[in-house]
Amino acid sequence: MTNPQPVAIGIIGSEGRMGHALAEAIAAAGHTLSGGIDKGGDPATLAAASQVLIDFSSPHALEANLDAAMASGIPILIGTTGLEERHHWLIDSAAQSIPVLQTGNTSLGVNMLAALVEEAARRLGDEWDIEIVETHHRMKVDAPSGTALLLGEAAAKGRAVPLAEARTPAREGITGARQPGTIGFAALRGGSVAGDHSVLFLADNERLTLSHLAENRGIFARGAVRGALWLVGQAPGRYGMKEVLGL
Repeated sequence: MTNPQPVAIGIIGSEGRMGHALAEAIAAAGHTLSGGIDKGGDPATLAAASQVLIDFSSPHALEANLDAAMASGIPILIGTTGLEERHHWLIDSAAQSIPVLQTGNTSLGVNMLAALVEEAARRLGDEWDIEIVETHHRMKVDAPSGTALLLGEAAAKGRAVPLAEARTPAREGITGARQPGTIGFAALRGGSVAGDHSVLFLADNERLTLSHLAENRGIFARGAVRGALWLVGQAPGRYGMKEVLGL
Protein backbone atom coordinates (compact mmCIF):
# COMPACT_ATOMS: atom_id res chain seq x y z
CA MET A 1 0.00 0.00 0.00
CA THR A 2 1.26 3.50 -0.82
CA ASN A 3 0.05 6.87 0.41
CA PRO A 4 0.37 9.74 -2.13
CA GLN A 5 1.10 12.30 0.59
CA PRO A 6 3.24 11.97 3.73
CA VAL A 7 1.19 10.85 6.72
CA ALA A 8 1.77 12.39 10.17
CA ILE A 9 2.36 9.49 12.58
CA GLY A 10 2.58 9.90 16.36
CA ILE A 11 4.42 7.43 18.59
CA ILE A 12 3.27 6.55 22.10
CA GLY A 13 6.19 4.92 23.88
CA SER A 14 8.74 6.89 21.90
CA GLU A 15 11.70 6.54 24.28
CA GLY A 16 11.83 2.75 24.30
CA ARG A 17 13.79 0.60 21.89
CA MET A 18 10.69 0.03 19.81
CA GLY A 19 9.95 3.76 19.78
CA HIS A 20 13.35 4.54 18.30
CA ALA A 21 12.94 1.79 15.69
CA LEU A 22 9.54 3.24 14.74
CA ALA A 23 10.99 6.71 14.24
CA GLU A 24 13.58 5.26 11.86
CA ALA A 25 10.93 3.24 9.99
CA ILE A 26 8.66 6.27 9.58
CA ALA A 27 11.50 8.30 8.09
CA ALA A 28 12.59 5.43 5.83
CA ALA A 29 9.03 5.11 4.50
CA GLY A 30 8.94 8.81 3.60
CA HIS A 31 6.34 9.82 6.18
CA THR A 32 6.32 12.39 9.00
CA LEU A 33 6.93 11.83 12.70
CA SER A 34 4.40 14.20 14.24
CA GLY A 35 5.84 13.69 17.72
CA GLY A 36 6.32 11.16 20.44
CA ILE A 37 5.47 10.79 24.11
CA ASP A 38 6.49 8.42 26.86
CA LYS A 39 5.36 7.90 30.45
CA GLY A 40 3.76 11.09 31.71
CA GLY A 41 3.27 12.57 28.24
CA ASP A 42 0.00 14.00 26.95
CA PRO A 43 -1.59 11.68 24.35
CA ALA A 44 -4.32 14.24 23.57
CA THR A 45 -1.79 16.82 22.37
CA LEU A 46 0.01 14.19 20.29
CA ALA A 47 -3.25 12.97 18.76
CA ALA A 48 -4.25 16.49 17.80
CA ALA A 49 -1.04 16.81 15.76
CA SER A 50 -1.27 13.38 14.11
CA GLN A 51 -3.23 11.50 11.46
CA VAL A 52 -2.65 8.12 13.13
CA LEU A 53 -1.11 6.91 16.41
CA ILE A 54 1.13 3.90 17.06
CA ASP A 55 1.03 2.73 20.69
CA PHE A 56 3.83 0.58 22.09
CA SER A 57 3.58 1.80 25.68
CA SER A 58 1.98 -0.11 28.55
CA PRO A 59 -1.43 -1.63 29.35
CA HIS A 60 -2.21 0.88 32.10
CA ALA A 61 -1.88 3.75 29.60
CA LEU A 62 -4.21 2.19 27.04
CA GLU A 63 -7.46 3.83 28.16
CA ALA A 64 -6.04 7.36 27.98
CA ASN A 65 -4.47 6.63 24.59
CA LEU A 66 -7.75 5.34 23.17
CA ASP A 67 -9.61 8.36 24.58
CA ALA A 68 -7.12 10.70 22.89
CA ALA A 69 -7.50 8.96 19.54
CA MET A 70 -11.30 9.06 19.78
CA ALA A 71 -11.32 12.74 20.78
CA SER A 72 -9.29 13.59 17.66
CA GLY A 73 -11.15 11.12 15.46
CA ILE A 74 -7.97 9.39 14.25
CA PRO A 75 -6.96 5.71 13.98
CA ILE A 76 -4.66 3.99 16.45
CA LEU A 77 -2.49 0.89 16.11
CA ILE A 78 -1.89 -0.92 19.40
CA GLY A 79 1.17 -3.15 19.64
CA THR A 80 1.32 -3.13 23.44
CA THR A 81 1.42 -6.65 24.92
CA GLY A 82 0.25 -7.94 28.29
CA LEU A 83 -3.34 -6.82 27.68
CA GLU A 84 -6.13 -8.27 29.83
CA GLU A 85 -9.84 -8.78 29.26
CA ARG A 86 -10.67 -5.23 30.38
CA HIS A 87 -8.28 -3.79 27.81
CA HIS A 88 -9.90 -5.75 25.00
CA TRP A 89 -13.28 -4.44 26.12
CA LEU A 90 -11.91 -0.89 25.88
CA ILE A 91 -10.57 -1.59 22.39
CA ASP A 92 -13.91 -3.02 21.24
CA SER A 93 -15.68 0.07 22.58
CA ALA A 94 -13.27 2.49 20.86
CA ALA A 95 -13.56 0.57 17.59
CA GLN A 96 -17.19 1.59 17.35
CA SER A 97 -16.09 5.14 16.53
CA ILE A 98 -12.53 4.92 15.12
CA PRO A 99 -10.39 2.36 13.26
CA VAL A 100 -8.30 0.35 15.76
CA LEU A 101 -5.70 -2.25 14.85
CA GLN A 102 -4.58 -4.39 17.79
CA THR A 103 -2.02 -7.14 17.42
CA GLY A 104 0.44 -9.10 19.52
CA ASN A 105 3.01 -8.79 16.73
CA THR A 106 3.36 -6.38 13.82
CA SER A 107 5.83 -8.50 11.84
CA LEU A 108 4.45 -9.40 8.43
CA GLY A 109 6.25 -12.75 8.62
CA VAL A 110 4.75 -13.63 12.00
CA ASN A 111 1.25 -12.85 10.78
CA MET A 112 1.78 -15.04 7.73
CA LEU A 113 2.99 -17.74 10.15
CA ALA A 114 -0.25 -17.38 12.11
CA ALA A 115 -2.28 -17.98 8.94
CA LEU A 116 -0.26 -21.14 8.24
CA VAL A 117 -0.69 -22.34 11.83
CA GLU A 118 -4.46 -21.90 11.61
CA GLU A 119 -4.59 -23.87 8.37
CA ALA A 120 -2.36 -26.65 9.71
CA ALA A 121 -4.42 -26.98 12.89
CA ARG A 122 -7.62 -27.18 10.85
CA ARG A 123 -6.34 -29.87 8.52
CA LEU A 124 -4.20 -32.06 10.78
CA GLY A 125 -6.81 -32.75 13.46
CA ASP A 126 -6.76 -33.43 17.20
CA GLU A 127 -4.45 -36.42 16.97
CA TRP A 128 -1.60 -33.94 16.46
CA ASP A 129 -0.45 -32.28 19.70
CA ILE A 130 0.33 -28.55 19.50
CA GLU A 131 3.13 -26.87 21.47
CA ILE A 132 4.24 -23.23 21.13
CA VAL A 133 7.79 -22.32 22.13
CA GLU A 134 9.04 -18.71 22.30
CA THR A 135 12.38 -17.13 23.21
CA HIS A 136 12.96 -13.47 24.06
CA HIS A 137 15.63 -11.22 25.57
CA ARG A 138 16.24 -11.23 29.30
CA MET A 139 14.44 -7.90 29.83
CA LYS A 140 11.01 -9.00 28.60
CA VAL A 141 8.53 -8.84 31.48
CA ASP A 142 5.49 -10.81 30.23
CA ALA A 143 5.10 -14.49 29.36
CA PRO A 144 3.91 -16.06 27.18
CA SER A 145 4.66 -13.35 24.67
CA GLY A 146 1.89 -11.58 22.82
CA THR A 147 3.10 -13.32 19.68
CA ALA A 148 2.89 -16.75 21.29
CA LEU A 149 -0.68 -16.01 22.31
CA LEU A 150 -1.45 -14.77 18.79
CA LEU A 151 -0.19 -18.09 17.43
CA GLY A 152 -2.16 -19.96 20.08
CA GLU A 153 -5.30 -18.14 19.03
CA ALA A 154 -4.61 -19.11 15.43
CA ALA A 155 -4.21 -22.77 16.36
CA ALA A 156 -7.35 -22.71 18.48
CA LYS A 157 -9.32 -21.04 15.69
CA GLY A 158 -8.18 -23.76 13.30
CA ARG A 159 -9.63 -26.32 15.70
CA ALA A 160 -12.78 -24.26 16.31
CA VAL A 161 -12.24 -24.06 20.08
CA PRO A 162 -11.61 -21.09 22.40
CA LEU A 163 -7.94 -20.82 23.37
CA ALA A 164 -9.00 -20.35 27.01
CA GLU A 165 -10.38 -23.90 26.96
CA ALA A 166 -7.52 -25.53 25.04
CA ARG A 167 -4.55 -23.76 26.67
CA THR A 168 -2.53 -25.65 29.26
CA PRO A 169 -0.74 -23.82 32.08
CA ALA A 170 3.04 -23.86 32.37
CA ARG A 171 4.25 -27.33 33.33
CA GLU A 172 6.13 -27.97 36.53
CA GLY A 173 6.30 -30.97 38.82
CA ILE A 174 4.17 -34.08 38.37
CA THR A 175 1.75 -32.88 35.71
CA GLY A 176 0.40 -36.21 34.48
CA ALA A 177 0.05 -37.21 30.86
CA ARG A 178 -0.67 -34.63 28.22
CA GLN A 179 -4.40 -34.13 27.61
CA PRO A 180 -5.57 -34.61 24.00
CA GLY A 181 -6.54 -31.47 22.12
CA THR A 182 -4.65 -29.07 24.38
CA ILE A 183 -2.27 -26.30 23.29
CA GLY A 184 0.90 -25.95 25.34
CA PHE A 185 3.22 -22.98 25.81
CA ALA A 186 6.87 -22.68 26.83
CA ALA A 187 8.66 -19.35 27.39
CA LEU A 188 12.46 -19.01 27.34
CA ARG A 189 14.28 -15.82 28.40
CA GLY A 190 17.90 -14.80 27.93
CA GLY A 191 20.46 -12.73 26.09
CA SER A 192 19.34 -10.19 23.52
CA VAL A 193 16.97 -12.34 21.42
CA ALA A 194 14.52 -10.11 19.56
CA GLY A 195 11.95 -12.91 19.28
CA ASP A 196 11.92 -16.54 18.13
CA HIS A 197 8.67 -18.47 17.83
CA SER A 198 7.99 -22.06 16.83
CA VAL A 199 4.72 -23.98 16.64
CA LEU A 200 5.21 -27.73 16.85
CA PHE A 201 2.63 -30.19 15.59
CA LEU A 202 3.52 -33.60 17.01
CA ALA A 203 1.97 -36.94 16.05
CA ASP A 204 3.12 -40.53 16.39
CA ASN A 205 6.36 -40.94 14.43
CA GLU A 206 6.36 -37.48 12.81
CA ARG A 207 6.59 -33.77 13.64
CA LEU A 208 5.90 -30.55 11.78
CA THR A 209 7.53 -27.31 12.96
CA LEU A 210 6.54 -23.85 11.70
CA SER A 211 8.93 -21.11 12.85
CA HIS A 212 9.74 -17.43 12.62
CA LEU A 213 13.02 -15.87 13.79
CA ALA A 214 13.24 -12.11 14.35
CA GLU A 215 16.75 -10.73 13.83
CA ASN A 216 16.05 -7.18 15.02
CA ARG A 217 13.20 -4.88 16.01
CA GLY A 218 13.22 -3.21 12.61
CA ILE A 219 10.84 -5.86 11.25
CA PHE A 220 8.23 -4.99 13.88
CA ALA A 221 8.64 -1.27 13.26
CA ARG A 222 8.26 -1.64 9.48
CA GLY A 223 5.16 -3.78 9.93
CA ALA A 224 3.67 -1.31 12.42
CA VAL A 225 4.18 1.60 10.03
CA ARG A 226 2.60 -0.37 7.20
CA GLY A 227 -0.35 -1.23 9.46
CA ALA A 228 -0.75 2.38 10.59
CA LEU A 229 -0.74 3.64 7.00
CA TRP A 230 -3.34 1.01 6.07
CA LEU A 231 -5.57 2.21 8.92
CA VAL A 232 -5.76 5.77 7.58
CA GLY A 233 -9.04 6.06 5.71
CA GLN A 234 -10.52 2.80 7.01
CA ALA A 235 -14.03 2.69 8.47
CA PRO A 236 -14.39 2.46 12.26
CA GLY A 237 -13.84 -1.09 13.45
CA ARG A 238 -11.39 -3.47 15.05
CA TYR A 239 -8.72 -4.82 12.72
CA GLY A 240 -5.66 -7.07 12.79
CA MET A 241 -2.58 -7.58 10.66
CA LYS A 242 -4.41 -10.22 8.62
CA GLU A 243 -6.46 -7.46 7.06
CA VAL A 244 -3.32 -5.49 6.29
CA LEU A 245 -1.93 -8.53 4.47
CA GLY A 246 -5.25 -9.23 2.76
CA LEU A 247 -5.54 -12.66 4.39
